[in-house]
Amino acid sequence: MRNSPDPAELNAAIEKVHRAGMPGLFAEVRDGDQLWHGAAGAADTATGRPVTAGMRHRVGSVTKTFTAAAVLQQVEQGAIDLDGPIGRYLPGPVPGRRGAAITVRMLLNHTSGLAEYLPYAYPSLKAFPVLADTGPESLDDNRFTRFDPAELIEVGVTAPPVGTPGGSPGVYSNTNYLLLGELLRQVTGTTAERYITRNVIDRAALTATAFPAGPHIEGPHARLYESWFGMIDPPRDYSVYDMSWVGPAAALISTVTDLNRFYRALLAGEIVGHASLAEMRRTVPVFSQEGKIIEYGLGLHPMDPPGPDAFWGHGGTVWGAGALSMTRADGERQMTVAVNAQRWNRLDATGRPRPHPIDAALADFYRLALYG
Repeated sequence: MRNSPDPAELNAAIEKVHRAGMPGLFAEVRDGDQLWHGAAGAADTATGRPVTAGMRHRVGSVTKTFTAAAVLQQVEQGAIDLDGPIGRYLPGPVPGRRGAAITVRMLLNHTSGLAEYLPYAYPSLKAFPVLADTGPESLDDNRFTRFDPAELIEVGVTAPPVGTPGGSPGVYSNTNYLLLGELLRQVTGTTAERYITRNVIDRAALTATAFPAGPHIEGPHARLYESWFGMIDPPRDYSVYDMSWVGPAAALISTVTDLNRFYRALLAGEIVGHASLAEMRRTVPVFSQEGKIIEYGLGLHPMDPPGPDAFWGHGGTVWGAGALSMTRADGERQMTVAVNAQRWNRLDATGRPRPHPIDAALADFYRLALYG
């Protein structure tokens, strides 16, 4: 039996994350008809301008749930076969045997074996995930680069594979979701961004969620501070950035209120049908970008082991920004948190991120928000 979180305790917990070193963060926690909004810290460390709970924010890979829902809509309409080969739809980008072996489902749950394109598109990250051998230079070099998704896909598809199609565990890769964006374009005749806006964002009645039209975040927002594991010191603001490097994989801008509304509608069967939702919650083990094995469905993953009381949602990071949105299976308890710093952990002698007080403080806030 979970208890309702106490607003005073939530206020104290979010302030604790700020005191641990997070420049600014804001959140919305919902328990039935009880709603709490909180914020702590600065949107701009130079001026002291405070964060507020209504700010728009880059939400990173939370975008993947929106893209997955759009694909499942097309599955429901018969335009896409969930277990059909991607080569049937995109023989150019994924030709030959791989195109025949990799299914749409494998792209959605990261079991395609396709490599991550990011270390190839960003040369200073070439050694990723060996963090000690990476550097932040490419982040600045590509601030206003307009990437062609077809070129990024080609890089990911032609790179050495990280597994066999359908193999377990899978390996998380943004290449999968750029391909899903191209799949949506192929079957709908419009861009993935336009289709998702019309059929997912608008269907959920989200008023502050959109793909960016340019490098700027429109409306009130925080500066976004990237540290790249202590290699950028002091942390640098990346709130102005061209997001074509991730597109339908991680480019969305939203608010904590909109994300809670979206996941509530999704888990209620209002975005895709209940049969599709059941497919989204069928999980497989996947190596995350942090090198941990997580359970991952179709653009959706649980906070707890899958079950009737599990929390489902997605997390996301881009340069300087992070978000996590989780909703209990019954839709009654929800939490969305946004933070305006990323990769605050410095590396130890082995090149692994050291624990930081922010990590523990965030974990405490999540437990309080979700379990009371």
